[in-house]
Amino acid sequence: MQIKPLSEIREFLVKIATPMDIEIVDIEWNDKSATLIVYIETENGVDLDTCEKFHNAIMDPIDELDPTYDKPYTLNVSSPGLDRPFKTARDFERNIGKEVEIKLFAPLKGKKYLEGVLTAFDENTVSVDIAGETVKLNRNKIAKINKAIKFE
Repeated sequence: MQIKPLSEIREFLVKIATPMDIEIVDIEWNDKSATLIVYIETENGVDLDTCEKFHNAIMDPIDELDPTYDKPYTLNVSSPGLDRPFKTARDFERNIGKEVEIKLFAPLKGKKYLEGVLTAFDENTVSVDIAGETVKLNRNKIAKINKAIKFE
């Protein structure tokens, strides 16, 4: 099914999300199920009520945008989850000084999985403190980086 560009849909939804203090983290289209999935985040996290509130706020306006050119589709609003990968500069900024998990495409000193504290980043590199040593990684070598999840 043909749909409008996700960047156009995102731009449209940001105008609704921003006054609600909601950040659009990602938008996906599942062609198999004809589902538009909007992942959101807030400063205080996302719960079912937040998802429902945003879903209700965008339901009619997005139908006016007509992302599927009059074809039926399902709209889902969801939390990206605790272990979601960092995708935007804001994701990295929000996690400076916090523990992160990093999965590499290829081993570095025999390891493909690293844990440490995110200390810096730019468009090409990520710096992580691992046991007191700063390790600088090229972002194109990182398969996934996300907040470390600790269960107590």
